[in-house]
Amino acid sequence: MNATPDSELIVDHFPAARRSMRIACVTETYPPEVNGVSLTVARMVEGLHRRNHDVQLVRPRQAAEADAESSDRFQEVLLKGLPIPRYPSLRMGVPSKRTLIQLWTHHRPDVVHIATEGPLGWSALQAALQLKLPVCSDFRTNFHTYSQHYGLGWLYKPIMAYLRKFHNRTLCTMVPTEALRRELAQAGFHNLAVVTRGVDTVRFDPVRRSESLRSSWGVGADALVVSCVGRLAREKNLDVLISAFEAIVRERPKARLLVVGSGPLRAELQARCPEAIFAGQRTGDDLAAHYACSDLFLFPSLSETFGNVTTEALASGLPIVAFDYAAAAQVIAADEQGVRVPFGDAEAFVRAAVALALDGPRRERLGRAARARATELDWESIVQRFEGVLAGAIRQAALPSGLPLASGLRRAA
Repeated sequence: MNATPDSELIVDHFPAARRSMRIACVTETYPPEVNGVSLTVARMVEGLHRRNHDVQLVRPRQAAEADAESSDRFQEVLLKGLPIPRYPSLRMGVPSKRTLIQLWTHHRPDVVHIATEGPLGWSALQAALQLKLPVCSDFRTNFHTYSQHYGLGWLYKPIMAYLRKFHNRTLCTMVPTEALRRELAQAGFHNLAVVTRGVDTVRFDPVRRSESLRSSWGVGADALVVSCVGRLAREKNLDVLISAFEAIVRERPKARLLVVGSGPLRAELQARCPEAIFAGQRTGDDLAAHYACSDLFLFPSLSETFGNVTTEALASGLPIVAFDYAAAAQVIAADEQGVRVPFGDAEAFVRAAVALALDGPRRERLGRAARARATELDWESIVQRFEGVLAGAIRQAALPSGLPLASGLRRAA
């Protein structure tokens, strides 16, 4: 480990065996934090390193790793982090422009990729622009939408203005779906390219179904387990989940609800649905087993940019009920792997959930098709597309002028 004059900076450097690009990836969330953004960023970083790029990961130091060793696969730069209000297990970065200018002056990357738009992301953007480094970004979290779920709807316009200013100062902003690209383009965002997300079909697999795990829940072999995975928070629209399950129980009294995840709404949800199985936060093979031990997946969220749990459920062979947007709109064909209902139509969501709960043969057919669809979502090809966007940014930055980066990349994405 190399000490630096800056006490907040810890650097371990393990360059790739054959460097192709020097890529600085900046993110305010990373495993062991559990959320769709952290897991996706980790997949991209690991994938780029496997493709022999020299990757530098810049992120906040997490509370449990103040004295931990950094990665033995690529360079990690650990900066000061602060807990996020209401989510003390998560950390956010702090303004670090001077530190990043110092770092990138001595170890100049070919391209900077910013995965999150918080204080650390803004510092990275400012540092990269000052050093005239090509910079790309991700739009991964609907902060502007979340504000409406916490009585802060008046913040929608200023948040959108900040996000637009942030992303329009980069050469390209990557988004996970074509629908989100259109939405942001209408809101004045420029140079957008679609780079979707994949799923680990080895980990998430129907073969992980465990009758012993189901038995530990008090569930028999023929009982219906309805599941939902995600953060237990207001923006996840969990009232609709409870309404759908209550309607299912009226038709199938022995059905059980499995809720995987943690968050500020857990106590409230347990009070409303005391018979549900609240499994807490699960990761890795344990999470995969929880998916595989259920029979029907409900995803009521209306605030996702993608929703990794959708593809994880597909890979686990689960028929899905979801609103017609984000990942569901992109990867679920109508009545082939699940049911998509009109955006925001809670009554249609409940009806679709009940109909699938009562139709075993249809659930089996959709579940088989779900697994087949998931096998097409290969992470390696997605990392390759991501790599192409970064290479394009480097090429564009070398030119005195040219077309916007996304115009030449949308087809490849």
